[in-house]
Amino acid sequence: MSRMRFGIFMAPFHPAGINPTILIDGDLELIEHLDRLGFEEAWIGEHHSAGSEIIASPEIFIAAAAQRTRHIKLGSGVISASYHNPLWVAERAVQLDHMTKGRFMLGLGPGALPSDAAMIGLDMPQTRELLEDAVDIITKLMSSDEPVNFDNGRWTLKDARLHLRPYTDPYPEIVIAAVASPSGPRLAGRYGHGLLSIGATTAAGFDVLGLHWDVMEERAAHYGVAVDRNAWRLVGLVHLAETREQAYNDVEHGMLDWFDYFQHTAAFPQMAVGDGTTVRECIDFVNDSGLGTIGTPDDAVAQIERLEKQSNGGFGAYLQLAHDWAAPAAKFRSYELFARNVAPHFQGQYQSTTDAKTRARAARPVLAESNLRAVEASTAKYQAELAEKTA
Repeated sequence: MSRMRFGIFMAPFHPAGINPTILIDGDLELIEHLDRLGFEEAWIGEHHSAGSEIIASPEIFIAAAAQRTRHIKLGSGVISASYHNPLWVAERAVQLDHMTKGRFMLGLGPGALPSDAAMIGLDMPQTRELLEDAVDIITKLMSSDEPVNFDNGRWTLKDARLHLRPYTDPYPEIVIAAVASPSGPRLAGRYGHGLLSIGATTAAGFDVLGLHWDVMEERAAHYGVAVDRNAWRLVGLVHLAETREQAYNDVEHGMLDWFDYFQHTAAFPQMAVGDGTTVRECIDFVNDSGLGTIGTPDDAVAQIERLEKQSNGGFGAYLQLAHDWAAPAAKFRSYELFARNVAPHFQGQYQSTTDAKTRARAARPVLAESNLRAVEASTAKYQAELAEKTA
């Protein structure tokens, strides 16, 4: 595997009732912070109900974030493809590809919240069927100038073509979301697209990580395309501080709101978070179940190593699921600690400096003695020359 990348998966998750203008501004500021710290990817979600995940258009958010950042790549994490005519999804993706000079990534999924789909007359089985249609159409539009004709009763395309060809050659990276079922890997593998394992650290998702990649490779071989582990992203939960005690204190700010959202509001049973009702019960569930890491940078290193082993061959990027467990200052500090102390372990920067330190420590007695003799010899020579001049 090549150098691991790090980033964020921003649904986002904010407590209901807070000023959304301030929250969206804060989300943009967080992306700027990550760009300065050297994080390489930010994935932005699409949601329309339930009061917590307040970004309705990842494309609009990404356009704003692109103007504030220099390096970080920006992806839709994910566009609910079943909600939109795929021609317009592809058109907006190509426009962002141009506006970001190739920093845009297109993430696609069926839509996570049943309360979103219900408002436009869809049930969840329909969203998965529509996703398959959308991925096929978008891939054809991106990869060819040939017209696309299609009708499934919900979308009609007649001699559809992209208005602009992509900025990226041949087209922006396309990534398919997966939680626990093999439907995401099957779809991604069919076209050689990337895989975004949103449920990688849930009990169900963790158990099938290796299987998911096996499905990817089987489907890719069947359709004669290639898949790349470097295009596989795993999502997990993290909050770090200098000590575990400080990390535990930090998450008292908002952990119960986050747990309550998944326990009682979001109809998303794949994201099972236990039945904890106190902050400490929630902390223990996150750490003991492997859902995430609340603690120190060393704890985060161990979590990522655990995921590497379970993936049975490695993956390309680890994305932190954004949350408001801690107040903004502590949240920003957690990302800084991760960039300083966790990322180097997986990017070839930790071992080189620690090895250099080890070699220098081992050689220090001999080198220090040699240096001391050099100083003594130089001093003796100077004193001899001085004595000769004064004689």
